[in-house]
Amino acid sequence: MSWLRALNSSEQVALLFVVLFGLLMLVSIASVLWSLRERPEHEQDAWQAQWQHYRHELNMVWVGACLFWAAWVSGPVGATLLFGVFSFLALREFITLLHTRRADHRGLILAFFVILPLQYLLVGTRHFDLFSVLIPVYGFLTIPVASALADDPGRFLERNAKIQWGIMVCVYGLSHAPALLLLEFPRYQGRGAFLLFFLVAVVACGQAAQHLAAAKLRSLPAARRISRRFSMRAWWVGSFAAALAGALLFWITPFKAGQAAAMAFIAAGAGSFGTLVMQALQRDAGVKSWGNRSAITGAVGLLDRIAVMCFAAPVFFHSVRWYFKVGV
Repeated sequence: MSWLRALNSSEQVALLFVVLFGLLMLVSIASVLWSLRERPEHEQDAWQAQWQHYRHELNMVWVGACLFWAAWVSGPVGATLLFGVFSFLALREFITLLHTRRADHRGLILAFFVILPLQYLLVGTRHFDLFSVLIPVYGFLTIPVASALADDPGRFLERNAKIQWGIMVCVYGLSHAPALLLLEFPRYQGRGAFLLFFLVAVVACGQAAQHLAAAKLRSLPAARRISRRFSMRAWWVGSFAAALAGALLFWITPFKAGQAAAMAFIAAGAGSFGTLVMQALQRDAGVKSWGNRSAITGAVGLLDRIAVMCFAAPVFFHSVRWYFKVGV
């Protein structure tokens, strides 16, 4: 620990990525060796399906780690632009799977080419107070005005609510990820990458524990018509597992162990509820996943990957900023 603390911020973050990519390399090698084992003929089909799913998920982890590294290497401006592109693609995916009308085009142009770039501009310039209210206040007021000027009152509330919700999740929620990279604590300058890594790690641990608990524990679904796997018992298991992971990782953050556990519990719990909400939106849109190309072309499943972070990141960011009074 004394050796780690003796490193400067750039060296510590670089060491983080060395460890991260080293672990992924070991997991990949072990996975390949495991796949070479001989299996009975009658298990081949099931095994191939499981292996394809596992390999796809591992590839997505590699992609996420590389993008995380690219966001750090490119600096504040590059990280902001990178997540801005993610928000654009996620919002496009969200909108293409919902029914819109010609009168919605003004609101959509405003969302994609005015609100989204302005939100990330405020992130990159660290105007956190205005960044926090731009979309919930100004964005939510201007989009209905633009829609009303199109002179189409048909299903007016429903149409505008869809656009507003898409902006809230895909732009507002996700924009808090690069904001974590730019959040400066006293005696913690230049280590924002650790905060983002902490958030991703505890949320991933919480999700894994929740899925395992849902498969092993017999409990009634909390919302059967939306998800048969989501239960409050599994949610508690996942949130407490995330809190434990947060307490173990407290040393990479400016928090104490108890504070890290509390922040991890809040972030993982919010992310889990976010997954449930996005599943409800999928049911409403009539698709099984955001990457279901059978409905409307253009969806690649990005929202399926980032839905948890779209809910966890803003809750974590504002909880940290409020509790520690950072940048206030």
